[in-house]
Formats: sequence, C-alpha cells, structure tokens
Amino acid sequence: MNECRTGWEKHDLGEVVTHKKGFAFKSEKYLQSGVRIIRISDTTRDSIHNEHPVFWAENEAENFKEYRLNENDIVLSTVGSRPHLPQSMVGKAIRVPRDAAGSLLNQNLVKLIPKASKITNQYLYEILKNRRFISYLSALVRGNANQVSISLSDIFSFRFVLPPLPEQKKIAQILSTWDQAITATERLLENSQQRKKGLMQQLLTGKKRLPGFEGEWEEITLGSVGKISSAGVDKKIVDGEQSVRLLNYLDVFRREFIFDHELTHTVTAPERKITNCDVRKGDIFFTPSSETRDEAGIPAVAAEDMPGVVYSYHIVRFRPSRPLDLNFSTYAFQTDEFRRQTYRLCDGSGQRYVLSQDDFRGIRITIPNLDEQRAIGQVLKVASDEISVLQYRISFLKEEKKALMQQLLTGKRRVQVETEAA
Repeated sequence: MNECRTGWEKHDLGEVVTHKKGFAFKSEKYLQSGVRIIRISDTTRDSIHNEHPVFWAENEAENFKEYRLNENDIVLSTVGSRPHLPQSMVGKAIRVPRDAAGSLLNQNLVKLIPKASKITNQYLYEILKNRRFISYLSALVRGNANQVSISLSDIFSFRFVLPPLPEQKKIAQILSTWDQAITATERLLENSQQRKKGLMQQLLTGKKRLPGFEGEWEEITLGSVGKISSAGVDKKIVDGEQSVRLLNYLDVFRREFIFDHELTHTVTAPERKITNCDVRKGDIFFTPSSETRDEAGIPAVAAEDMPGVVYSYHIVRFRPSRPLDLNFSTYAFQTDEFRRQTYRLCDGSGQRYVLSQDDFRGIRITIPNLDEQRAIGQVLKVASDEISVLQYRISFLKEEKKALMQQLLTGKRRVQVETEAA
C-alpha cells in the first residue's frame, strides 16, 4: 500500500470489502409467492427488476437468514454475458432497492460488504460502476461468447486509489446528485412511454376516436395493399460493382423512423440489386428473424427517399401500393395485436425464429381513412418526440456523470471537504 495523492492510498478491492456468496437454491422448489430469491436474471438492468420473480417457502426461508439482503446492499454477478454488452451481467453491480429488501441471494451472485473503516457503501458502488473497473473485468473474464465468468480472486485484485472517508462521502454526495437527476428523468421517461402505449392502444384500435372522425375502419392484409420483398443485398464489396450504402438489421431494430444521414455502412451491389432493393419514403421494413419470438417482426419506416441506399438481405421490405400516412404506418405495426400475430406466426426451434414472406402478406391490420390516419399519426409522433427528448437527456446526464467520475474517483479533481470544528 503506497501513498499517492495527498491523503489517498492504493488498495486492492479485497482489502476494503468482505463478501457473502449466494446459495444454490433449487429451481424445482421455486414458488409463486413467499420470500423472493434474487437471481442473475433479475439483475440485467440498472436495478433489480420485477419481471418473472421467483420465491421460496416462508417457513424454509428461516433457515437461510444469512443470505438475506438489506436495502442498499451491493450485489455483484460472477457469471453472465461480457461486461461491455448492453445487457451485461458478469461483474454488474446492483444496489438492492427497498422493495427487494429481505430477499434471498442466489448462486453466482455475491454480496460485497464494505469495511466501514476503509470505504463507504456509496463510494464502493461508484467504484464498481466506473468504466475502469468494467474494463478491468473485460480483460479477465473466461468462457465463450454466450457465457463467461470471473473469479472472486480476480475481482478482489482490482487496484485503485482511495481517498480518506470524509472526501469519499463528499464525492459520493456529488455523484448522488447526478443519480437523482438521472432517476427523476427516467421516471418522466417511463411515464411518457406508458402514456404513448395507452394512446396507441386506444387510437390504433378505434376504441377512442379523435374529434371530427367517424365511420367504420377497414381490415386489410399487408399482401392486399402492398408488396413484400426480401432478397436484399449482401454485406460484401466486389470489384466492378457500384458502391452503395446499406440499410441493416440493427438500423431497423433500433429505430421507429429511418433517415438517410444515419446510414453509413458501405458495400457494393450489381445494378439489378440497386434497382430492386432501393429505399423510398414510406417503405416499411421488418426484422424477419430473431433468437426470440418477441424480436421478430420489429418495424421501422423510411422517413425520406434515400438515393444510393439498398436494404440488407437480413430484413424485409413492405412497399404500400396505396397511400398510408407515414406516422400512422409506423405505429400501426407496433400494436399489441400486430405483435400477437408475428409471435404466433414465427416458425423456429428455439435457436432462431423466422417469419416468411407469406406470413407477412397474411398479417391483418385495421385502418381508418387517410385523414384520420394523419391525425392519429401526428398525435403519436408528438408522444414519440417527447420520449426521444427524454432519452437524449438521460444519455447526456449519464455521459456527464461518467466524465465527472473519471475525474473525482482518480483524484484528478479534488473536492473541498469541510473540517469539523474542534
């Protein structure tokens, strides 16, 4: 242990924490109610989430008191996906929220307990969320592409500089202010998403009509009002072919609207493909396959004509043969009813699920006249724009916090700590 910046000392993580490993609860004894068990699958986001929880019998839980979790306990996973992936699990640090307090800790998770004389709980959490710790884990994880692990000895060998406790508390207080701003904006985002979902459920089913509109809606199949095409362009560069930009699977999967300036992947294609696989305003693209049923049939709409752009063979194009409002068509293919159809039509074995061209042609939606489409589309576009603004604000706040963390957690920027009066 060597002194570095004034009052700061170098430590291995194992010097400032103790730990408690989770217990291997048997899945065949999981219940629908009782004392909750926290598993790796419950920690794939920034907090413990409540989708598909499992429980242990109340009377048996009394025998596992040592595995009980308290609010703000720090839990770390030792098995999962790689640390740099969006849904990373291995090495992911989670703080136990109030509604999960009293739960039991499952195997492949470990509770890290800060030594009070060395490090605060909040400061420890910030260290574990810092990109330097994540990069450290990335270099040490073992396993294949789908499942990796890391040993506790490797985790505890992580070396970092640690300020005195008063400075730790001040730094943690500053970072906590940023966390509060992020959390408040995330709540606004969640509310906006729920509001948009409610609007879609009402407006896109005709259950609620906008003022001035009446009359029956028309039920159509995609095949009756447009053409489905799939034989797109390979991700290749071939001498003698023309250079084009490619609309990829992820360009569709991650967006509601596709814009020309967002597409930067360059490939080549023969003249025939460039003609047949072009992208025009109002084209609707779908993901025809995925590893899960839920992610097949995800739509995105071309917001403008895109000269020099072709679509990939990994996606399907629906080109309407009659006018459809651009905004309305975006949201009409996100409804629960549409998702139920794609889910049911998917064919697969568990590794890959696929929707055929005939599947897409047979999918049914109900639409109003063009004027009502435009009105509905505009309402939903406003709701989407509100969500986009909040998502950008959250990303901005998180990036600003990361930059500040890099300064504060390394001592490059010092904070003023008030000394207590004697």
